[in-house]
Amino acid sequence: MVPQIEIFDQTAVKRHRCRAAKRISRLDEVLDTLAERILIRLDDTNRQFRFALDFGGRGAVARFLAARGIAVVSSDITAAMVRRAAGLSVVMDVEKLPFAEQKFDLIVAHLALHWTNDLPGALIQLRRALRPGGLFLASIPVAGTLGNLRTALLDAELELSGRAAPRIAPFPDLLDCAALLQRAEFTLPVAELDVVEFEYRDLTALLADLRDAGETNAMINRSRTIPPRSMFSLALAKLSNGTERCKIVLRLAILTGWAS
Repeated sequence: MVPQIEIFDQTAVKRHRCRAAKRISRLDEVLDTLAERILIRLDDTNRQFRFALDFGGRGAVARFLAARGIAVVSSDITAAMVRRAAGLSVVMDVEKLPFAEQKFDLIVAHLALHWTNDLPGALIQLRRALRPGGLFLASIPVAGTLGNLRTALLDAELELSGRAAPRIAPFPDLLDCAALLQRAEFTLPVAELDVVEFEYRDLTALLADLRDAGETNAMINRSRTIPPRSMFSLALAKLSNGTERCKIVLRLAILTGWAS
């Protein structure tokens, strides 16, 4: 048996999401837009969904599903975040799913799986929680997401101190996501790319949005020391190329698969 390699500090992930729950409402417009971009896939099927699991939807997914007449159980790894969703709610770890098999006919995991250490195992459990003919719909950031920010921070820290700590989490490739769906034995697995661009006036605003969304660095090998302020100024200069603005790209793998 191959031992599970842990990349993410789950205690830190939970702490970040708990803190973010206090401020995340200021990002509601962005969260709603991103949720709508994934849920529009439900219009591509004539299947009528009656009972859904929303994992990590930060309140937006459950609201949109309810508007479609679907009964929803909302779940998250922290009680503070799951309270944003109306109706039934459960605090849970996606790597230890607390539901019986064949419980739901729709599962949506929107921007909720990229801090998971055992992603293959989580997908298998989610597939087992679907009834035959049930749909799994998810979004996961993939390689290229925050790519220019990753490079700018690494280059700035190397220039100032001669060393650099990982500050942006690693993301899978799009093809890896399709392979994971197949490994979890979903039928008709599809992984398609959706690209969203954001523009910021300064790096501080970008980092604040990531913090308030619960996306602060939670890698086990992250640096525990506070970086110098000059590092972020230098990174902004590398990002903006003299324009005083920086563009950030979110590359999402939209995953769909069916349970047989």
